[in-house]
Parts: sequence; C-alpha cells; structure tokens
Amino acid sequence: MRVLSRVSVAAITVAALSATPTMAQAASAAAACDVPPTHRISQVQGSGDASPLAGQNVRVEGVVTGDFQRTDQLSGFFLQDTRPDADPRTSEGLFAFARESVKDVKAGDRVIVTGRVVEFNGWTELSPVTSVEVCGPGGAVAAQPYALPSDGLEPVENMLLTFPQPLTVSDHYNLGRYGEVTLSSGGRLFQPTDRPGVDPAQFARRSLLVDDGSNRENPATLPPIVRTGDVAVGLTGVLGYGFGKYRLQPTEPIGYTGANPRQAKPSPVAGNVTVASLNTLNWFTTLGSRGASNATEQQRQLAKLVSALKGLNADAVGLMEVENNGQVALQALVDALNAEVGAGTYAALKHPHPGTDVIQVGLIYKPAKLALVGETRSSADPVFSRPPLIQTFRRAGGGQPFTVLVNHLKSKGSCPSGGPDADQGDGQSCWNPTRVKQAQTLLRIIGDDDLPHPLVLGDLNAYGEEDPIDTLEAGGLTSVTKKFVPASERYSYLFDGLAGELDHAMVGKQLLKRVTSATIWHINSDEPRIRDYNLEYNPPGLYQPDAFRSSDHDPLVIGLTLPGGR
Repeated sequence: MRVLSRVSVAAITVAALSATPTMAQAASAAAACDVPPTHRISQVQGSGDASPLAGQNVRVEGVVTGDFQRTDQLSGFFLQDTRPDADPRTSEGLFAFARESVKDVKAGDRVIVTGRVVEFNGWTELSPVTSVEVCGPGGAVAAQPYALPSDGLEPVENMLLTFPQPLTVSDHYNLGRYGEVTLSSGGRLFQPTDRPGVDPAQFARRSLLVDDGSNRENPATLPPIVRTGDVAVGLTGVLGYGFGKYRLQPTEPIGYTGANPRQAKPSPVAGNVTVASLNTLNWFTTLGSRGASNATEQQRQLAKLVSALKGLNADAVGLMEVENNGQVALQALVDALNAEVGAGTYAALKHPHPGTDVIQVGLIYKPAKLALVGETRSSADPVFSRPPLIQTFRRAGGGQPFTVLVNHLKSKGSCPSGGPDADQGDGQSCWNPTRVKQAQTLLRIIGDDDLPHPLVLGDLNAYGEEDPIDTLEAGGLTSVTKKFVPASERYSYLFDGLAGELDHAMVGKQLLKRVTSATIWHINSDEPRIRDYNLEYNPPGLYQPDAFRSSDHDPLVIGLTLPGGR
C-alpha cells in the first residue's frame, strides 16, 4: 500500500505503559473497561458513504480482527462488533489509527477504543485515538462470506471478509512497487473494444484490490509473485480503503493456484514457414534515452530478448520499438541472437525509410529458409511517423511469394487536448483517426503496388473491434488470431487490468488459404513488471535471463504452408 499522509496521533507517554503492568495499572485498565461505550460501531459507520458522527469523539467496543500497527504497516488495527445490528447497510467494522506506542493489540483481543471519527480520504476511521483498553480475549470473529460481483462494498467497510469463490488475477502492475494485486470474479477482464460481449459497467463490481497491509514502497517482503490468470480461493482479510479504492488487507496467507502456467515455448504451429511479431519494448543501444539506463540493464534486456527470439525460432520476425539509429541497434540484436543459434542464422533487413521517430520497425529472417524477392520497400507518406517495412519473400528454392508489411501504428498516448485526434470517450483513446488513416494507406500500398499475398504484421495499437482493425478487415484482410486463437487466449497486452490484443497478423484472401495455424506466446503480458530487466525497484535475485517479461507485449506466431521451395 502506498504511504498515506496523516496527522499525528495524540501524544501518549510511552514510558507510562510498562511492559509488565503493576497491580494498580491492571486495576485501572479493568475499571476503564467497565465504562460502557458511547456508541456502537454500526452507529459510527452509518448507512451512507460517510459517517454521520464525523468530527465527534466516540467510545466503541469490538474485537480486533486485523493488527497492522507497525509504522511500516498501516499504523493501526481493525476492530469489529460481534453483535451486528439489523441494518444490512451499516458496517460492523472500524479502523483505529493507533500505533503500537498507543497500545499493542493482537487479533482476538476485546478492546474499547476512544477517538475522533474522521473520513480520511473516504475511509471511515478513528483518528486520533486517545485511548485503547484491552479488556481480555474476545474470541475469534468469524469472517463474513462475501461474493463478487459486488453491489457496493461500503456496507462491509473495515469488516473481516472471506471470499469462497475462485478469483482470477487480473492485474499485478503494482505488485512489486506497492504489494498490490487485483482479483476478479468470472475470470480475467478484457478490453471492451477488443471483443463483443464485454460489459465495462461490470469491471468495478467484479474486481477487488488486494493489498499487503504495508505502507512501504518497494517492500522487501513481497506477496506471492503471480501471473494474470492465476486463481485465488478462500481469500480472507479486512476491507480497508485508500487512494479511491477499497483494499482487502489479508489476514491469512493467500493460496494461489497456477491456473495459467508458463509455456517454455510457444504452442507449435503447423506449416513449412513461420512468421512472428515482437515488440521489443525499446531495444536501444544508446544508453539513458529509452530502454536500458546503463550497461548492466542493457545486457539483461538483450539476454531476455535473445531468449524470446530463440524460443520463437521463426523464419521471419517483425520487430517494433527498435532504436532508430540506422542498423546499429538492430544488428546488435541479430549478432547476439546468432551468437546463440549459430553464425548467419538470421540476417537483418535495412529499412529504406525508417521515419522521424526515435524508434523504428525492423525485420529479421533466416536466409537458409527464405529468399528475398525484390527490394525492401517502405512508404514516404507523412501519415506515418514510423513507416512500415515491406519485403516480399519466397521459400528458398522457389515457390509462392508472400509479402510481410511490418507496422507500428500511432500509439494511444500523448493525447492532444482537442481536435479529432483527441480522446473521444469511445474506448479507442486518442489518435484513432490517425490510425485509421494509416490503415487506409496500408491498403492503398497493397493495392497500388500489387503486393503478392500480403501479411500485415505488428503492433497496430488498436484492439480487435476498433476502427483501424475494422478498416483493414473491410479492405479484404483477415485476422489470423481471430480465426485460429481461442478467445480466452487471444490477447497480447495488459493495460489497467484489462487484457486485449494490440498485436495483429492480418492476411489477404489468397494467403489465408495458406495459413495453417497461429498462436500467441504469453511470456510478457501475464508476467508482473517486477520480473523485467530493470535494476530499480526489482529485487536483485529475481532476474532471470529468460524470455519472460522480455517486453510488455506478447509475441505472436503464424504458420504458413506454402507450395514450392525446399
């Protein structure tokens, strides 16, 4: 959990709290416990979003359900009334912002707490707490069974809950940074513009953020390192709130099942030619610009990319986000790859018109498997800041040609504040008209140049049901992943907890007859970013020179069965 800025707890003389209470202190505590509460916890919570007693001092009684008093935790504890009222709209739990120096408590203690009721950024709690009296054991509080989708978590704020249903890991972006994981009911969450039948109104109701009970950034002790698609069963914890979200703080270890195991290699594709696509996530040989910040990170990044390319073992690979510095970055990648798989196994094409962006697309291939047909081409149309790279191949020894068009269309970021390219609120983000124009231009290039058997490949920065993909499909191209990859596996990118396909392979009508199969190798989008090559924020022992989290996009592979050649 991220650090919360708070006012100081009222001063307590710690020296007066002896480690071994005297008889007088024990008698005083007993007398204090005889003073009845002024309010029930449910009265403090009220039936609405905010407490009706905010700003008032109250004295409440309950049993401790979650102890997070250390200063590297939440600096407080949760307590719950064991005698719930009859109103289902009122919570029976409360958070007391009271560090160990006020009074050390443990789960199961019956306590009476005095403090001021506040709404701390939407979280109903007592702060400052002026008195905590431990009045003996209160017994274990039974966790209330709860199920998602939720109709609203306010009625169970600060309560001890258990979720008996299976919940799927749908986001882990901040797992390493803040110890956060988001779980969802009914499986993982998909981008609404990626496929039909997705109801974005259900996202919040199906989701639950699980925190680590800590305010430490980059905690030394991490929660379980999971992949999206993994499943938790029997989740139990107390429900806090912060940074605009309800947060379950686990009180028992979370049991995850590896429902989405890693694949050491992509699923095999049939055919005599394989073509792949991989966004390298800023492979730069220039340090300190994009990508690696120093030489150590650069070698770690290179090792992961080489492992990914070795695993793909494709005859041709379209690459995105390679530094636009001539052939330097691209050739460095090929040299490192060939050092692993054999000298001369791969060759890199030279981009004839790489564009004005700091990154370019690239294309590497196996000369022993594929022969070049004609020159490497591109486009000088100003609609492209990262122009496509176009190359026709045929199998070595002859046979049917096919044309690969490697693309990286305009991104969804750096949005303009106005105009047609601004975010229109339709789920397609900004620059959508520009991406549509780029798609239209690709279709014109295919038609005007009479490119044989086109294969449009790459990071199109558009999900499966967005306008640029619709444009390419209307122009006669077919998505091979929509045709060959099951919907549950058809994603290549994770953004804000929503999976979707930004990376595509689209073929013309005649080449479609030659597409045998396709797959997406989920080595990146399912992996938390804490497993990448970066040195900052990542525990030193976690890095592995393997393919997993070599990028933030998953590579895809297409199998073709082409006549002729050898």
